[in-house]
Amino acid sequence: MTAQHQSGVAGFTGDANPYGGGDPYADYRTADFPFTQYANLADRRLGAGVIAANDEFFAQRENLLVPERAEFDPEHFGHKGKIMDGWETRRRRGASADHPWPTAEDHDWALVRLGAPGVIRGIVVDTAHFRGNYPQAVSVQGASVPGSPSPEELLGDDVKWTTLVPRTPVGGHAANGFSIGVEQRFTHLRVNQHPDGGIARLRVYGEVVPDPEWLSVLGTFDVVALENGGQVEDASNLFYSPATNTIQPGRSRKMDDGWETRRRRDQGNDWISYRLVAQSQIRAIEIDTAYLKGNSAGWASVSVKDGESGDWTEILPRTRLQPDTNHRFVLPTPAVGTHARVDIFPDGGISRLRLHGSLTDQGIAGLAARHQELGG
Repeated sequence: MTAQHQSGVAGFTGDANPYGGGDPYADYRTADFPFTQYANLADRRLGAGVIAANDEFFAQRENLLVPERAEFDPEHFGHKGKIMDGWETRRRRGASADHPWPTAEDHDWALVRLGAPGVIRGIVVDTAHFRGNYPQAVSVQGASVPGSPSPEELLGDDVKWTTLVPRTPVGGHAANGFSIGVEQRFTHLRVNQHPDGGIARLRVYGEVVPDPEWLSVLGTFDVVALENGGQVEDASNLFYSPATNTIQPGRSRKMDDGWETRRRRDQGNDWISYRLVAQSQIRAIEIDTAYLKGNSAGWASVSVKDGESGDWTEILPRTRLQPDTNHRFVLPTPAVGTHARVDIFPDGGISRLRLHGSLTDQGIAGLAARHQELGG
């Protein structure tokens, strides 16, 4: 293994060892990437999709966005060959017997629609289980295209693509991470593998930047929802599951699709702090404990503050929660803030937090300015 460092991110190049039996992840190469604190903008739960690829002979492009880690079955073969849990193209060939090798420009590509448009902070191109059939190098480009463009429209000459990851060697059976420093709002990615090969998973970490016109038309909406631009800033404990689950779309579908902490053995309590999409007026709260039955939080309270240096004000006092239940609270007066915090007592978990309200005039202006600044 040859380790490299680009923009402070550990990288890998070269082959992995052939699979020798046992745990296929035993020799998997990975690192702690600083940008994974952000939400995955390529999450299927947000509506992301791989909408086109030039080739997917051995394995389908849709596998790139499967939320679970890639699986490997050494005995699984089909009519076209080894069945891999990822996106894998056929081997490229040259033009003739005298030139049997692909050219330097030859490459395969896939078009990815982000689940929510935003600023990208980091990308992971995961080649898990692709040991001798991974691409020699990868590159990634981003574009911002309004509406719901077709693959043909995205491939048109009038679309401007910005390089996020230049053509870079990668390693087989490894999490290849790239920090991104482009302050721009993107809606789509073009993922290229040079000249061919397979990629197991793609993760795109960043901050959602919503369309202010859309939110203004909606009027009342969930001002902490990930898809609307809310984000988790910090949490007391992430032992069992990420706090970002609490602001994902829809209701939780199983126990690990929420936030659950380890059991406390002291007199403290657990909490999550959030940044709202912008300054908002909150009028109603939902705290859902779906699928958390013997491990739901016992009580919860909600507080807000206005601005980074503002003081926390409790808007929902400590209230008893029931297991596997969606709790709804109407506030007597709207609460204005830019940040929110949910405290649970003493530990356990919640599956979703919803803060229903609307943007203030200040919030609308700030969001519109950022949207314009980022090229939206």
